[in-house]
Amino acid sequence: MIPPAPLGLQGAYLAGDRTGQDELRAKLLDVANHLLLTIGPESLSMRRIATEAGCSTTVIYTMFGSKEGLAEALYLEGFERFRRRLEAVPPHPDCLEHLTALGTAYREAALAEPGYYSLMFERSIPGFTPSERARTLARAALNIFDRVIADCISAGRLVPTQPRKIADVLWAAAQGAISLERAGHLRDGSAFDAATRSVIHRYLAHPPAS
Repeated sequence: MIPPAPLGLQGAYLAGDRTGQDELRAKLLDVANHLLLTIGPESLSMRRIATEAGCSTTVIYTMFGSKEGLAEALYLEGFERFRRRLEAVPPHPDCLEHLTALGTAYREAALAEPGYYSLMFERSIPGFTPSERARTLARAALNIFDRVIADCISAGRLVPTQPRKIADVLWAAAQGAISLERAGHLRDGSAFDAATRSVIHRYLAHPPAS
């Protein structure tokens, strides 16, 4: 069980302290993610989350508005965590190697954040549908793929086309392999590597001779 929030967090929130508000918000999302992962969506009641976090339900309603608002905050937090992992990948002189490294980081993020992943891609909270705004922000969190693909196109390594087109095909291949791995049908990341590399090979401007 996640330990309860320090006693000062709710007081800091109520006093309008920005740092305290951010810390309490992060604490509530951690608690909700933990409950979703270990128990399931039925555990995501405002009262249960408040008890686990050591605060009042009033604070949660004020911060998120509703259970749907909390779910959307979790959805966006998941994509934000993915964004931070992707942005932390060191640039590589070879843009194709950078693209491959981003794919590896994406898989690692998915396996390291199973609770968030299930909400982001597997509709783990029945009835929750992210708003159009949330979907737009979620896709923007993965824009680093578009940027690196654009670099590869500019360098003449990939065929001239819309970067988003290649990014979407690469995303689809990655998600398929990750879902199979999470379900236990694949034992390691070898299929992921093969699937994503085959997409990149498909769009090479000058593919190697067979």
